[in-house]
Amino acid sequence: MQSSDAHPESCPVLKTADIISGKWTLLILRDLSKGINRFSALERSLAGISPKTLSERLKSLEKAGIVTRKSFAEVPPRVEYTLTEMGWDLIPLIGHMRDYGTKWLSDRGSRASVSADDNAPGA
Repeated sequence: MQSSDAHPESCPVLKTADIISGKWTLLILRDLSKGINRFSALERSLAGISPKTLSERLKSLEKAGIVTRKSFAEVPPRVEYTLTEMGWDLIPLIGHMRDYGTKWLSDRGSRASVSADDNAPGA
């Protein structure tokens, strides 16, 4: 047994999952990696996200050291978000998740949901 098994709070996998697990977080990181860095542009690219949720996710990512926020003293005020080095290191992970989903989940979506339903109560 590894020491992180006895202390999940010190497990690097769980710590990483805690940062990226929020709804929309991976998509925000994906868009920031494409150079989309203004709040309004992120909001447009993430159809369906509420301004409150986007703001909360960006604040959380900033607090975690994944994103930096830069305010410009202009009228109207302008704010830009960029990935930190720590944030850029997450981008290959998103690529791997995309590859996995394409390989295993895209064409097999109906089969995956049947398997999940087989374990449902009453199935």
